[in-house]
Amino acid sequence: MSAGQAAGEEADSAAASPALPRVLSALFYGTCSFLTVLVNKALLSAYSFPSPIFLGIGQMAATILILYVSKLNKIVHFPDFDKSIPVKLFPLPLIYVGNHLSGLSSTSKLSLPMFTVLRKFTIPLTLLLEIIILGKRYPLNIIVSVFAIILGAFIAAGSDLSFNLEGYIFVLLNDIFTAANGVYTKQKIDPKELGKYGVLFYNACFMVIPTVIISFSTGDFQQATHFQHWTNFLFVFQFILSCLLGFLLMYSTVLCSHYNSALTTTVVGAIKNISIAYIGMLIGGDYIFSMLNFVGLNICCSELQGFQVKASCGMRSENTD
Repeated sequence: MSAGQAAGEEADSAAASPALPRVLSALFYGTCSFLTVLVNKALLSAYSFPSPIFLGIGQMAATILILYVSKLNKIVHFPDFDKSIPVKLFPLPLIYVGNHLSGLSSTSKLSLPMFTVLRKFTIPLTLLLEIIILGKRYPLNIIVSVFAIILGAFIAAGSDLSFNLEGYIFVLLNDIFTAANGVYTKQKIDPKELGKYGVLFYNACFMVIPTVIISFSTGDFQQATHFQHWTNFLFVFQFILSCLLGFLLMYSTVLCSHYNSALTTTVVGAIKNISIAYIGMLIGGDYIFSMLNFVGLNICCSELQGFQVKASCGMRSENTD
């Protein structure tokens, strides 16, 4: 199948989907993403939990357990394992674990405002991948908005008084993995093949053991087991909540990608980050105010709102053609 045919089928699928599921899936994804970032930030910064990889393992384990028990009780359905499944999924498991771990690592090392601003680079990356992989085309006004968002991010980053090189590397890697995850998920969730539950389950199954090995080899697992707050009920509650929210975030991402385009999923995630950016100035304790940084944050956020409107109008016109 050619890229143009794939893009045409995606547009037809979006047009065929009722408006209510598209809107509700986007709201569900935005809510899950918002809550997950706040809870993860509390664990990794407020409690100074030193093991983001261990937390990722907990989220993968929760996904496997919930979906496996649901399949046994016939609540959800996805195909049993066979040797063709790794081929059908590739390269999604590698993108999935990269997205997961880089996201948790960057959350622990950056203030929430800077984390959310730098996550805006996901939008131009998603547009680029949709053009290359799905053969999509976008009007000039959307391209201009993308450059304005990038300008705001550069202004904010250039005056970031709490600059952390490692955090910047992780969040930019997270942008790349998120963009690739959105585009490839759209390709892989064919209900006639693995479906959305199969994609979630086998992604987690294939990558949980390599992630455990990485955790052991880097000392991440040992740091987690010696962490002092395991006897703190509030910390344990938030850790379990983060694992459950990790599953809900992965499920809502696939659901939103199923009913909408990869662009819509990316924009919803970025819009959610506006509120997180401003909340993060008040909580977390790691944002250092400077006027230029604050101006850059606002350029990013205000231009993103305009971009959402332009992108939505573009999708509506595409769906009515």
